[in-house]
Amino acid sequence: MNSIKIVASGMYLPNKKIENDYFNKKFNLDDEWIYQRTGIKERYWSEKENLTQISIMSVRDLIQKNNVDIKKVGLIIVASSNFEDGMPGVSFNIQKEFNIPNCICMDILAGCSGYINGIDIARKYLETEEIEYALIIGAERTSKYIDKEDLNTAILLGDGAGATLLQKSNNKIYEKNIESIGQQGDILTSKENCNIYMDGKKVYKFATSRVAENINSLLKKQNIDISKIKYIIPHQSNSRILNSIAQKIGATQEQMYNNICKVGNTFNASIPIALNEIIEKKMLENSDIILLVGYGGGLNLGSILIEI
Repeated sequence: MNSIKIVASGMYLPNKKIENDYFNKKFNLDDEWIYQRTGIKERYWSEKENLTQISIMSVRDLIQKNNVDIKKVGLIIVASSNFEDGMPGVSFNIQKEFNIPNCICMDILAGCSGYINGIDIARKYLETEEIEYALIIGAERTSKYIDKEDLNTAILLGDGAGATLLQKSNNKIYEKNIESIGQQGDILTSKENCNIYMDGKKVYKFATSRVAENINSLLKKQNIDISKIKYIIPHQSNSRILNSIAQKIGATQEQMYNNICKVGNTFNASIPIALNEIIEKKMLENSDIILLVGYGGGLNLGSILIEI
């Protein structure tokens, strides 16, 4: 199976920072209480920017930091759980903003792990050599759909976007394990004109059991031990969940990348934002193997092995 090369990355967070003190005043909660249960100290909410604008800013960051010709992009995929408009889609607006010609555009709604689906869809297009570059964006404006009186979601969720530019790569490891479980979709929902609803206990059970099983099955496909993985880059849902998954798959805390403390749970944006941080910090070397892990609404879950 041909692999992909991560050519460039970018990210964007809105200007309004929401620290735990905001909830302390609202719910009479201690900052440490929130942190111990979620691992979060701050998150960002958009005041005026819509989902398209947040997405465009992440792509602009990618372009500004990297010497890339965005006009060569042949596929744009935007993954989100909070699309605000029907037509045109966010991906089409990105094409328009950067005047990208001869491009396939698509928005995908596949729960909090839609970015994982987007990566694998892009790989298939790149493998057939129909396109040279693919641009994958995970973007969310969860604050628009948060019930500010619901502790299950209000203290967790934040806004942001991450963009990743991909190219085909040969003779490198690539493996995926993507699943959908629609029969359990009612434990995490966001329906028309409704706020995000989450059954915290059931989501926790799903994330800590099925996700670990998914990862172990993926590693078995490639006969790779968890110790060979440089970094696991998971959906930043909750520190307790991440710690439980790490324990069940035998990963160290150093392997499990965690930036939820300063960003919060940004649904589809969480993996590309974390990936961008790792790339910016120059934490990866040639031949390192990373593991991307997504899970959430749908229910949808998936993991992807990529050799750098």
